[in-house]
Amino acid sequence: MSTTADDRLIVALDVPDALSGLKLAETLGDTVSFYKIGLGMLTGGGLALANELKSDHGKRIFLDMKLFDIGATVEAAVRGLARFDLDFLTVHGDPHVVRAAAQAKGDMKILAVTILTSLDRADLDAGLMVAGDIPDLVAMRAARALEAGADGVIASPQEAALIRALPEAAGKLIVTPGVRPAGAALGDQKRVMTPGEAVRAGADHIVVGRPIHHAPDPRAAVSAILGELA
Repeated sequence: MSTTADDRLIVALDVPDALSGLKLAETLGDTVSFYKIGLGMLTGGGLALANELKSDHGKRIFLDMKLFDIGATVEAAVRGLARFDLDFLTVHGDPHVVRAAAQAKGDMKILAVTILTSLDRADLDAGLMVAGDIPDLVAMRAARALEAGADGVIASPQEAALIRALPEAAGKLIVTPGVRPAGAALGDQKRVMTPGEAVRAGADHIVVGRPIHHAPDPRAAVSAILGELA
């Protein structure tokens, strides 16, 4: 792994297939040490890419599957994924899901999803979610997930400070998508901050995708984000 990279930055490989992901990783080279591979690439060779980046290129890998099912099924899925020597894996933050994942994680860190950063209160109402302000609900879900055995949580940077202040969050990870460099388009994200703001709010890692892989010069985009982190 490169010593010039800052692993607080996780680059989301939200591209169509493994070949595109590998090409982007080769373009970014030693400027990036940590990659996120999500559901969108699962049928495009995502697990093979995760294995190649980990074993051949020495990168850290965050597998963003957001697992949700009955406990036995989650446990079986996590046990299978643990064989790939990955670093982070996401599951939904419901306590029964987190407990099952924690039973089978091996050396992986289990990160619990609180409320997706693309959702606002109207979306939660449409999904029949309990009433309340999103920051309060995120903090409550985070506390319950951490009590159930999660190693950390996924949350909007706007809730990172609230989560960091929880007693249950001591020594735990906060990973924030919904990060946009200054001047970048918001896309489908509704609760955002810049990289520097997210880290100051308590995030251990930030996840950035489109502002890097849609940039005319992805390496320059990474350098700008690292500058904001510094």
